[in-house]
Amino acid sequence: MSKDGAVVTATSAPTTLGGRIRAHFRRFWWVHLIVIVVVTLCISLPVVYVGYPRIAQSDINKSTLEVKSMSITEPTPDSFQLDQEQVIGSSSIFHPTIFAFDAQVKLAGTETPFATVQVPQIQANDGVEVHINQHVDLSSADAFGAFATAVMVNEEVNLNVYGEPQLKQGPLKTITVNYNKTATMKGLNKLSGFKLLEMKLTKEKPDGTNSEGEVLIPNPSVMTITMGNLTLDLAVDGTNIGQSFLNDLVLKPGDNKIAMTANVNQSALVPMLSKYEDKKYIVPCDITGNSSIYNGKHLPYFEKALAANVLKVDLNILDILGSS
Repeated sequence: MSKDGAVVTATSAPTTLGGRIRAHFRRFWWVHLIVIVVVTLCISLPVVYVGYPRIAQSDINKSTLEVKSMSITEPTPDSFQLDQEQVIGSSSIFHPTIFAFDAQVKLAGTETPFATVQVPQIQANDGVEVHINQHVDLSSADAFGAFATAVMVNEEVNLNVYGEPQLKQGPLKTITVNYNKTATMKGLNKLSGFKLLEMKLTKEKPDGTNSEGEVLIPNPSVMTITMGNLTLDLAVDGTNIGQSFLNDLVLKPGDNKIAMTANVNQSALVPMLSKYEDKKYIVPCDITGNSSIYNGKHLPYFEKALAANVLKVDLNILDILGSS
């Protein structure tokens, strides 16, 4: 009872379920906060430390690599300058940063890489272009010779690129993934379509050549290749009839018309007049690569590729001898 005689009743504890629940949360809110934090960590930590790396690696595995252009210049026996444009395809909803990394490059299906290239940092968006322009030291000239030979003789060639770049998605931690991609490129297809456009005898020059003409060399690939000074052996029915020379050759995508000089053994041609009289003096001539020299140095990997491909052209010996 109050001083003025009013009756005071004590506040009773909540009797409804909702009231009891509210009272419980007011008293033990800190316990529930701890539970929420623990549950959140139990869910998020596996996602961050297990799911995130798996998703990232899966997206890397599903991505594609396309070589848009490749230029090989300034070749030496153990190096060259590489200028390459490639495109990465990705269907992922994530677009992480892939940091610059060293990638080994080899002919797919072989064990030994021929070089290591530095891939620049990129944002992994679909269709992102990657530009590599650097001096490349060959880790294996023999392996590069195998690649050059595959490019020469095949319609398509597979280039394998692999490394272990670091990757970061937004605020998540930086992780390491395995990058192993194979890009399918068009090869030179045995220089199919090679033609001798013109060849005639001239007065012998100080370098020993006595013929000149022009050849057509198709290049269906995306590669520009500096091959230097080429020497090619000429033979008819297994008989050597001389050598031809393509100087300062840079083989570009598309049709290449290249000036040619030659040192033709006229004595070897004359007996063939009677042999091929009924064929209008058209003789089948085999052309085989002998050497590739740039800045005075032999390029064994290109020489290996040239030797692996025998070109065949029809040679009109009557026209040649008649023009002398």
